[in-house]
Amino acid sequence: MHPPGTSPEAAQRSVPRSKVLAGGAISHNGHGNVSLRASGSDEMFFSSAPSLRGLTAQGVARVGLDVRLREGQLQPIQAAVVAMHTALYADHPEVGCVIHTHAPYATAYAVANRPIDCWIEALAMFGLPEGVPLAAYAPRGSDEVVASIRTALRPSHPAVLLANHGVLVFHRSVELATLVLGVVEEAAQASINAGGLGGPVATPDGMRAAALQRAMTFEAAGTRSA
Repeated sequence: MHPPGTSPEAAQRSVPRSKVLAGGAISHNGHGNVSLRASGSDEMFFSSAPSLRGLTAQGVARVGLDVRLREGQLQPIQAAVVAMHTALYADHPEVGCVIHTHAPYATAYAVANRPIDCWIEALAMFGLPEGVPLAAYAPRGSDEVVASIRTALRPSHPAVLLANHGVLVFHRSVELATLVLGVVEEAAQASINAGGLGGPVATPDGMRAAALQRAMTFEAAGTRSA
């Protein structure tokens, strides 16, 4: 992470659009935004361009967690969603990255105003044992939509659907936030595909904690080599 006052070129490298694009959980036009908390400060680097595709240094802004622009430019459509990012950083000191996209399958659930249940094991493994909740619709950037997100989020759950809008994920690092976004999109896609087979079946309640514990056991063991 680069300190406050970083050059636009360094700021561009700080916003990991390539990871989000490579993950594929994004709409065709690439609309969305990514932010990174600036280490040891009260600000973030924010992708302020309309699309994550073809993002340049001019499309990265430095924004205070008080929502005030400190460097760069904010286009109106992107400025409207800044408060979603700053609210998550304010509420969760451990969060280092926030991603918002219109991932096609997850957004289908958002448009249908339906939460995503724990249909795939990975949701439980990545901190979503109760699935992905739905935040009620309110106009983008409004105090009401921020309040709706806060109401919908469960403790330690790193993702929420935005009714009639898209999906919002967050985590300690870029890598973890990107993984969560991909897992949420995978769960949504798998459930829609399962519709022709009788519909998705949620992971049994008692097995969700077991899936997380199993993953933690292998994580603690670390990488093994022959």
